Amino acid sequence: MSLNRNEKAAVVTDVSAQAARSQTLALAEYRGLTVEHLNKLRVDARAKGVYLHVLKNTLARRAVAGTPFEVAQGAMVGPLIYGFSEDAVAAAKVISDFAKSNDKLVIKGGAYAGRALNADGVKALAAIPSREVLISQVAGLLKSPIQRLAAVVAALAEKKGGGASPEVAAEAPAAA
Repeated sequence: MSLNRNEKAAVVTDVSAQAARSQTLALAEYRGLTVEHLNKLRVDARAKGVYLHVLKNTLARRAVAGTPFEVAQGAMVGPLIYGFSEDAVAAAKVISDFAKSNDKLVIKGGAYAGRALNADGVKALAAIPSREVLISQVAGLLKSPIQRLAAVVAALAEKKGGGASPEVAAEAPAAA
């Protein structure tokens, strides 16, 4: 079913608004996927905050014109599903993870930070840990030296005094 002019304008406006909020665009060819597989992909995308939409390429080109995703227009050929995400890696991760388990979804390209990505670039972007994982890794790195210092101080106190004083022993569980 084709869209009339007003419906097309509404789609372009909706996708343009999503592109303005997003950091990443990932494109994949969905030829041969069943409706059941597409629905599963959409559910996964929705759960991870990815805007996933099958669009006519001409409408997609109009929607991304003037945005950092304009560089991906060369890859907009064939039946494509478009994934936009505010998180830098979410769209690439959702499409890449689904493509690993389903060979009919073929990654075609994408865009990130004003640069066009080929299929390998999208896969490389998907391999980067999410923001939450990176923050927890940094927190772990910052916490590690403090824990080691506390262990060394406790060992020295035990060696010098034959054990920690009752005041230090009472405060130690509260500090942990």
